[in-house]
Amino acid sequence: MSPHRLRILCMSVLLALAGGGALADKADRNQPLVIEANKPGTVDMQKQLVVFNGDVVVTQGTMRIKAERMELREVGEGHRTATALGVPGTQATFRQKREGLDEYIEGTADRIDYDSRSDLLKLTGNAHVRRLRGSTVADEITGNLITYDNRAELFSVAGDNASGGRVRAVLTPPPSASGPAR
Repeated sequence: MSPHRLRILCMSVLLALAGGGALADKADRNQPLVIEANKPGTVDMQKQLVVFNGDVVVTQGTMRIKAERMELREVGEGHRTATALGVPGTQATFRQKREGLDEYIEGTADRIDYDSRSDLLKLTGNAHVRRLRGSTVADEITGNLITYDNRAELFSVAGDNASGGRVRAVLTPPPSASGPAR
C-alpha cells in the first residue's frame, strides 16, 4: 500500500472512530483504579512499580483492561503508566465507553501500553480495535500497532514489515435518522 493510500486510510479511520464527540468517558479519570489478580502481586516502593499476574483485571470507571500480566508505574504528579501483557492464545484486552454515547471502543493485542499523562494507548502485536454501537460492531481496524490518542481523538494504525505493512479497516456508515436506504 502506498504511503498516500495509507494516510487516506488512517484519516478515514480517524473520522469514522472519532466523529461526533469525545472518545473516552471523561468521568473515568476521577474514579478509583481497581486492580484484581489471581496470583500474589509485588509492590516495589523504591522503583514505584506494581506487578500483578494471573487473569489481571484493571478497572477505572468504564475503562477495563484485562491481561495475564500487568505492570503499573507511578510517573509523578498522580500519573501512571501501565503495560498489559497477554500470553499465547489469550491477548490483553481494553474496553471503554465513549462520552455521552451508547458506544464503546474495545481492543485486543499481545501487548497494551497506557500512559495517563499523555492519555495515550498503544496496542501492539496482532492489534484489533472495534467501535461498538450498543452491542453491534460498527467499525474495525487491524494492524500490528494501533495507537489511540484520546486527547487528540486520533487513531493511527501501522502494519508489520514482515507482512508487507498491511493494515485493514472496515467502516460502517452512520445510522440515518430516516431509517434504512431503499
